[in-house]
Amino acid sequence: MPSHRLLGLSGSLRAASENTKLVHAAARAFDAAEFTLGDINLPLYDGDLEAAGIPAVVQTLAQQIRDADAVVISSPEYNKGISGAMKNALDWISRVEGSVLAGKPVAVMSAAAGRSGGETAQFMLRACLVPHRANVLVGNGVMVAGAAKEFDADGNLISASYQKAVDNLMADLRAAI
Repeated sequence: MPSHRLLGLSGSLRAASENTKLVHAAARAFDAAEFTLGDINLPLYDGDLEAAGIPAVVQTLAQQIRDADAVVISSPEYNKGISGAMKNALDWISRVEGSVLAGKPVAVMSAAAGRSGGETAQFMLRACLVPHRANVLVGNGVMVAGAAKEFDADGNLISASYQKAVDNLMADLRAAI
């Protein structure tokens, strides 16, 4: 029986996203948890839309964050930053009642085509999480470079060193609960 609830967020909306694969690899490494992959395919933030009421999909995401014991986020790097979808999701959840990420243990990872593995995106993501007051873990970074070649057909990491980095990060995340 799962002892914890883990929420995964992938900054990529693509069906075959390496970041989604990385989130699933993290969930397997986290072990014995009830895992949910949050949907960040949200309408673009618009104050007029907010004035009409927070969209149901945003409310669902906020509730998933509230209910989770921990959150793991993997973001691609688009033009030296996080994806628009991830930034939009963070903007929306900042508008719901209460600070749903405040004090929540959060692990940050990235998978990217480039050789830095999304290092700049991680830096930006960490900065974007500051106003949310999330308990973002430091150390044990996971930055999967050349990500298209780093997963097998079943979505598992090929490299033992990347898998070990994910295992270590998930051990830290579990300990932070």
